[in-house]
Amino acid sequence: MNIQELIQKTIYDLYTQDIGTSQIQLQKTKKEYKGHITLVVFPLLKISKKNPEQTALEIGNYLMGKESFISGFNVIKGFLNLTIAPAYWIGLLNEINTAPEYGTKKAGKEAPLVMIEYSSPNTNKPLHLGHIRNNLLGYGLSEIMKANGYNVVKTNIVNDRGIHICKSMLAWEKWGNGETPESSGKKGDHLIGDYYVKFDQEYKKELSELQSAGMSQKEAEEKSALMAEAREMLRKWEAGNPETIALWEMMNTWVYAGFNETYKALGVDFDKIYYESQTYIEGKKEVERGLQKGIFHRKEDGSVWANLTADGLDEKLLLRADGTSVYMTQDIGTAKLRFDDYPINKMIYVVGNEQNYHFQVLSILLDKLGFEFGKGLVHFSYGMVELPEGKMKSREGTVVDADDLIEEMISVAKETAKELGKLDGYSVEEINKVSRIVGLGALKYFILKVDPRKNMVFNPKESIDFNGNTGPFIQYTYARIQSVLRKYNETATSLSFTPDSKTPALQTQTILSEKEETLIQLLSDFPAIVKEAADNFSPAVIANYIYDLVKEYNQFYHDFSILREENEELKKFRLVLSQNVGRVIKTGFGLLGIDVPERM
Repeated sequence: MNIQELIQKTIYDLYTQDIGTSQIQLQKTKKEYKGHITLVVFPLLKISKKNPEQTALEIGNYLMGKESFISGFNVIKGFLNLTIAPAYWIGLLNEINTAPEYGTKKAGKEAPLVMIEYSSPNTNKPLHLGHIRNNLLGYGLSEIMKANGYNVVKTNIVNDRGIHICKSMLAWEKWGNGETPESSGKKGDHLIGDYYVKFDQEYKKELSELQSAGMSQKEAEEKSALMAEAREMLRKWEAGNPETIALWEMMNTWVYAGFNETYKALGVDFDKIYYESQTYIEGKKEVERGLQKGIFHRKEDGSVWANLTADGLDEKLLLRADGTSVYMTQDIGTAKLRFDDYPINKMIYVVGNEQNYHFQVLSILLDKLGFEFGKGLVHFSYGMVELPEGKMKSREGTVVDADDLIEEMISVAKETAKELGKLDGYSVEEINKVSRIVGLGALKYFILKVDPRKNMVFNPKESIDFNGNTGPFIQYTYARIQSVLRKYNETATSLSFTPDSKTPALQTQTILSEKEETLIQLLSDFPAIVKEAADNFSPAVIANYIYDLVKEYNQFYHDFSILREENEELKKFRLVLSQNVGRVIKTGFGLLGIDVPERM
């Protein structure tokens, strides 16, 4: 019987009243007090009709007299601190050890379907550090929702049309001299990104010349021949001009090949990819329908707007005067197509917090258009990621490229591990494999341990440290546990420890230390942690839990002998405990998309 149910029964026996488990507030006992679990008594005073201390004493005495696994208690004002007997913790470890997929659930056929959109790249530039945070959060959230028993569809919307795409196309046409990924030796997305930067350089040069001739900045922008050419290219694209479409298809093919390489390196994937070049058409149809119904209105210049002042917002542009669409139009179309394609119960957009207003408007517009799902959209709004030296700007070419960062992390991991002697005796192939696991683990963990709602500064040097709250520190602990289990297996005659082995039940009379009890209690928290991460849309909940578990295990490893323990039952217990700490590390890191090395 779990402790919440036990207290529920105790309340009934003492006060003859049924209460729901929601009224039973349990928490870990604070370190300064003796005990494992604390019952907050205040919500029960209406039932007991006594003061907090009397109520806590009554419940504590009753539990001590009835339940053998309650070995002691103390009362601090309105808090009842319960001490749990070692037999309970050993029984709990036995349960954890025999649970096939401890901490996670599998989705049934009738489980709700959650669609999670992440990545959302533009085809005018390669993926950068900001995209890395987006992809890691989206992929991690997808795996966490799966682990909570949801069916999940991972989706990507590629922004493959618009004025910014035309800027890269026009720059390549003007200054590219037929350059290709093959002829330049560059990844396709990098090549196209270079021409996006080139356009911005030439545009600024033109504006400077016009302003030198006496124009204001606004006048120069209106008279820019280069920007006019880009707008004309967009108009031709939307009109289906064959030459423009052919150029667009060729350049996008280069970009997609580059994106796929980066996704593979990051270890993220998608179940369904949508393209704005297709969804904007559906969006324009919906805007036209909204016009006919009087939901939207057309201005004298031909542009179409939504008046949201009654909703406490302002007017929102949906179609430009020349008939071309904007992001909002495309997102309306994309949402409609998705709900046509899948029986979605919840739609989650993983998009930075600079788009909070955009998704507020999208939800309102979809609702006005009569879509039942409009109000239920979830914007998983996350903070920006910066470098120690400040913000990044794509058009100025000052972003941190995702591919470069991944390779740098792997290289730094290799050098750091070599310096610390952690790769001694490894073959070249093993060194490269471990360096990739550790480098990517450092990158992913450093980003995912931060509350996603907060802005963060990514520091590559800090992330690769083998001490402290880092991926490599946790990975090294996992590898250490596997080393202990391997050494035991080399000499063992009866028990065999592998990551998924089912060992014989431990004897409940084994005497445990406080440290060992704490570790089991931490392991028992894992299912609730996985649920909390899903409820709060926060991979950071799992990342920081795993760090706390590892920190506690390392103190245990330092203070207690495992393989040299003479008491065979105690040795067996510590091996089972270590094995399950390793299992939870691997499962938890797996939900974050992080691998763990078996040797290190």
